[in-house]
Amino acid sequence: MKIDTKCLHEGYQPQNGEPRQIPIYQSTTFRYDSSEEMGKLFDLERSGYFYSRLQNPTNDAVAAKIAAMEGGVAGMLTSSGQAANFFAVFNICEAGDHFIASSAIYGGTYNLFGVTMKKMGIECTFVDPHISEEELEHCFRPNTKCIFGETITNPTVGIFDIEKFAAIAHRHGVPLIIDNTFATPVNCRPIEWGCDIVTHSTTKYMDGHGVAVGGVIVDSGRFDWEAHAEKFPGLTTPDASYHGLTYTKKFGKLAYITKATSQLMRDLGAIQSPQNAFYLQLGLESLAVRMKRHCDNALAVARFLKSRDEVAWVRYAGLEDDSDHALAQKYCPQGTCGVLAFALKGSREKAEKFMDSLQLAIIATHVADARTCLLHPASHTHRQLSDEQLKEAGVDKDLIRFSIGLEDPQDIIDDIRQALIASEA
Repeated sequence: MKIDTKCLHEGYQPQNGEPRQIPIYQSTTFRYDSSEEMGKLFDLERSGYFYSRLQNPTNDAVAAKIAAMEGGVAGMLTSSGQAANFFAVFNICEAGDHFIASSAIYGGTYNLFGVTMKKMGIECTFVDPHISEEELEHCFRPNTKCIFGETITNPTVGIFDIEKFAAIAHRHGVPLIIDNTFATPVNCRPIEWGCDIVTHSTTKYMDGHGVAVGGVIVDSGRFDWEAHAEKFPGLTTPDASYHGLTYTKKFGKLAYITKATSQLMRDLGAIQSPQNAFYLQLGLESLAVRMKRHCDNALAVARFLKSRDEVAWVRYAGLEDDSDHALAQKYCPQGTCGVLAFALKGSREKAEKFMDSLQLAIIATHVADARTCLLHPASHTHRQLSDEQLKEAGVDKDLIRFSIGLEDPQDIIDDIRQALIASEA
C-alpha cells in the first residue's frame, strides 16, 4: 500500500461485525480466568494485556499503524515526544555511557540530553549537523552507544543528512536514531535511508489539531544488536527483573521495543492514554492530505517573505536557493513540512511588534498543526540555552519560527503583510 492508504488502513482491520473505527479501551486492567495465565504475561511468556501502564489495545493498534507507515517492525506510544526521545536513547544507554547528537535540535531535547541525562551519568557530545565525516569520526569513544538527529531541525528547519550519519554510526557498531516529527513518514521515511530507530512527537502533524500530547518510537528491526553484544548488554545479556530473560534471544527483531515496553514503560510509566491514542488515530487518517497543503502553503509564504524588503532572511528548504535544497530534494522530494524560519531587519522590538500585530496567526508554544502559529525560540522554546548554546544550535537571536497552517494561503499572506506594515509604524 502507498502511504496515503496506510494512513487509513494500517494497524487495525475490523473483522465481521466489529467496530469500523478503533475502539477506545479505556480500562486500567484486563480480566483473566486463571492466575497461571496472568503469570505468563508477567513473565513475557505470552503476549496480551494486563495493565495499561505497559500496553493497551488502542495504543498498540495506533503504534502498529505508525510503524507500518515508517517501514518498521514495531512501535510504542509514549505520553509525549520528549518521553519518546528519552526512552529511545535510555533504552540502550546507562550511567557511564556516551552518545552523539546533532546540536540543531529542539531546545527541550537539547536540555534533556545535555543537562538531565548528564545528571544520570550519560554524556552527550553535540555536533554541527554539517560536520565533516573526518571530524565526526573523532567524536566516537569506546562507550558511544548511538547518534541522534532530527530529519528537519527545530527551529532552524535544516535538513539532516541521514545517509551520511547512518553510514558512520554503523561503521562504529551503533544505531542512528532520528526524530522525524516535522517531515512525518508522508514526506520522509528515515529507515529507507539507513536509520535504525525513529521517534515522533505525535503532538504535532500526526495529531494535527493540537488536542493531544503524545509520542512514539518505531524500531526498524534492522540493527544487529547481537553483532555488537558487548556494547548493548541491556539487550544481549540476561535481565534479572525477568528471571534472566535475554531480549535478543527471546524476541529477535522485536528485542528493542519489547525491552522499552516491558522494562522502561513498566518502571517509568510514561504511557499515552487510550483516549489520546484515539485522537491520534483520527489525525493520522488525514495526515497525507494535510501535509501536502501544509507544504504548498509554506512555500507560498516563504516566497512572499523573500520578496519583502523588511525581511532579513528566510530559511525553507523548499526554496530553490536554500542551502539545504539539494538535501531536501533527496530526502523529501514531495515536500518538507509547513514550518519555516525567518528574521526581520531592525531591532528585536520591531520583531515583537510584528508578532503582536498578527491577527490570524497566533503566538503559541506549539508548532505543526492545522492553524498558523509562531514564536520566538530564543525567548520561548530555547530560553534555557546560553548565548553560546544558541549559537551552537544555529538559533539566531532574531529567528522567528513560523508554522503555516491549513488556511487559505492568501489569508496568511495578507495577515503577514498588514503586520509588516504595522511593525514599521
